[in-house]
Amino acid sequence: MNDGADREGFAMLGLADIDGVLRGKYVSADKLDGLAQDGGGFCDCVFGWDVDDQLYDNVTATGWHTGFPDAAYRLIGASERHLPETGTPYFIGEFAGEDGTDHSLCPRTRLRKVLGDLESDGLTAKAGFEYEFFVFDEDPHSVRDKAYQDLRPISPGNFGYSVLRAAAQSSWFEGLMQFCGDFRMPIEGLHCETGAGVWEAALAATDGLEAADRAVLFKTFTKSFLQSRGLIATFMAKWSMDFPGQSGHFHFSLMRDEENVFAGDDVPDAARWAIGGLVSLLPDFLPMVAPTINSYARLVKGAWAPTAATWGIENRTAAIRFIPGKGGKQHIECRVPGADGNPYLVATAVLAAAHRGIRERIEPPPPIEGDAYAAEDGLPRELHFAPTLRDATVRFRNASTTTAAFGHEFVDHFANSRDWESREAERQVTDWQLKRYFEII
Repeated sequence: MNDGADREGFAMLGLADIDGVLRGKYVSADKLDGLAQDGGGFCDCVFGWDVDDQLYDNVTATGWHTGFPDAAYRLIGASERHLPETGTPYFIGEFAGEDGTDHSLCPRTRLRKVLGDLESDGLTAKAGFEYEFFVFDEDPHSVRDKAYQDLRPISPGNFGYSVLRAAAQSSWFEGLMQFCGDFRMPIEGLHCETGAGVWEAALAATDGLEAADRAVLFKTFTKSFLQSRGLIATFMAKWSMDFPGQSGHFHFSLMRDEENVFAGDDVPDAARWAIGGLVSLLPDFLPMVAPTINSYARLVKGAWAPTAATWGIENRTAAIRFIPGKGGKQHIECRVPGADGNPYLVATAVLAAAHRGIRERIEPPPPIEGDAYAAEDGLPRELHFAPTLRDATVRFRNASTTTAAFGHEFVDHFANSRDWESREAERQVTDWQLKRYFEII
């Protein structure tokens, strides 16, 4: 670590919880020195509550019965970067076991384990995320005052890939690209998508763990960048049924001795087996890439999001898209995750499935040409995605593949957290229910 904290007198650190929300704090320079040497402790309630800080009633890892002790964490020295507008040092942390081992529930260490499994077979991952998000001319107070209704987007109309909108709002577009570059999470492309005020950002590809680090930081610090300018962004999977959902697609290739094993004519063996693993396992792993109630409002037919484990070559209607190319650019795009996914868990699930496919030489079904939605009716039932988070969680909990890939403790805790999320939704009276039943029933 350099002397940035000494100059400033303080630093910021953040650790991702099970939902990918960054939990952290400012620390003094003296405190930072101690954390760098010995690690620290962070209240383990972050494993025992949801995104609204409401405590789960169904988990064993932490809770009233444990007294909410500190969970150990370590700072990642190589993660040091500086907040572009203040110069404040920022560090990524990850949770650890009491004896210094990896924490069984920490999303970042779950990904690191999968990457270690790949390395045991001589493989490394190169990856990048791309996100769609809506931007509004609102602030955290106004969206609540309006009960999240009738929000004003920063631009009206459907202007996909619009040069007009991007040029007219160049200070925001260029400002965000500069900010992200300065914060060491560079964007390689930023454009308007179809919908009022929706943008899409493609993060530059890099090594697997760093790619997920950048994605987690991008989601939080894009929001902070925009809020400091009187705007607000949402990364919900589906904020309105009037518009397509917001994706969080994951692109990756696997390397051996710096050579892309997906490179070659047609679809090489390694790529085909990786696709076989994804087609076979993604329905089991679905809550890790579609983790919220809202995720399933996006995964509907005809809405640019997949509803079954399909694949195709350069086919954007399929769940898995193989992208040919030249010069080792061939890679796989998993189009299942929404923008609401925890990047660490998205990468964990996708890479674990692909690796198992390669290890076991799992052959996928033939690629789908044309409309994958139209082809789904003829697919085996086990390849269809569950329609709700509750259904997906039941399959996740009961599948032997999930325990084999991620361990019993993680599977049990994560499944319980998704069960809680489902129960929280089911006990609410929604606007839809009021409008449908209030008078007529």
